[in-house]
Amino acid sequence: MVSQQQTKDSGSKKLGMVAPQDKSSKEMKSSKKMKFASSSTETEQTSQTTISDDSKTGRGISTMPRVVKRKLQKLRPIVEYNKRGKGIGQAHSEMQSYIGVLARSRVPLVDKKWSQIPKDVKEQIWEAVDMAFVVGQGGKKSVLTSAAKKWKDFKSTLTRHYILPYTNDKEKLSHPPETYKFIEKAQWDAFVASRLSKDFESVHSQHAQIREKLEYNHRLSRKGYAGLEDQLEETMPGVEIDRSTLWKRARQDKHGNIPDPKVAEKAKLIDELQKQVSEGKVRVDGSKDVLTMAMGPEHPGRLLRGVGAWISPRQYFNLPKPQRVSFDDRLKESLRVLLQEETNKMEARTKQLVEAEREHFLS
Repeated sequence: MVSQQQTKDSGSKKLGMVAPQDKSSKEMKSSKKMKFASSSTETEQTSQTTISDDSKTGRGISTMPRVVKRKLQKLRPIVEYNKRGKGIGQAHSEMQSYIGVLARSRVPLVDKKWSQIPKDVKEQIWEAVDMAFVVGQGGKKSVLTSAAKKWKDFKSTLTRHYILPYTNDKEKLSHPPETYKFIEKAQWDAFVASRLSKDFESVHSQHAQIREKLEYNHRLSRKGYAGLEDQLEETMPGVEIDRSTLWKRARQDKHGNIPDPKVAEKAKLIDELQKQVSEGKVRVDGSKDVLTMAMGPEHPGRLLRGVGAWISPRQYFNLPKPQRVSFDDRLKESLRVLLQEETNKMEARTKQLVEAEREHFLS
């Protein structure tokens, strides 16, 4: 097993941002293969193995048994990242699902903010993820940020589906949902009481009004903009995928249509602007790109449109071109160093065990 210190040095510092592997042009699901950090023998046997999704039987609660199984086998998939540091690929998807499981089952169901959750609970989540995956870019901070969002989303799901529809049915609210049997009754009762309070009713109403004002909703599901970009790079080789293309594709249905008339109108404008740029009639310059021309300037303090969470305008528009060019070479070297260190450690451990066994027999 890789020690915590070695994970920090090898995974977070040396591995850094890990670029995508070869993929098929289809959806990046169970068909995508993963790289593993383990001994040379184990890596050779498992790195070509496709991790299927056969442990799921429906859309219900996921327990991620295959992740637990790999932890017992001391196999840690290497999470991959695109050029902007956004996670992509099968290992990243599995890690996010695993973080969700941990956030639901290990964090108390309380009416508090994430900042009020005890540090030891957060540390347990990080250590569990760190033992199961080579996290790489972002490390502990990215994992706990993801856990915070998933914990908040979980409370929202419970509120919308298991509490608010049954405000007049005390029997329904008297026990935690069957799907989430790990929730203690005392925590459930306190959480239900907080969600039926006048204070929460006011906050919920405000958020509902804000949600109604949102336009141009995407249809990305769980793969996000990073997964969409990774997919499009396979189907559109040699074409630079800008955020206007991502914004438009994220709002298309599976047949390539855009049902919302307002979104369709913006998509048409994006097509026209992209054509003018290709013909040299319009020039893009930094943050004044096609999406800005079509949608207007970015709003300070909000997420950058067309790229997903945790990417600021400065990070996106100031990404140096040399980093784009030399990224693959740095990836190969990082992986080589990481796997060599893992191999050396396993060889040293094996040598110690053999020496100890020899001394035992001689005595």
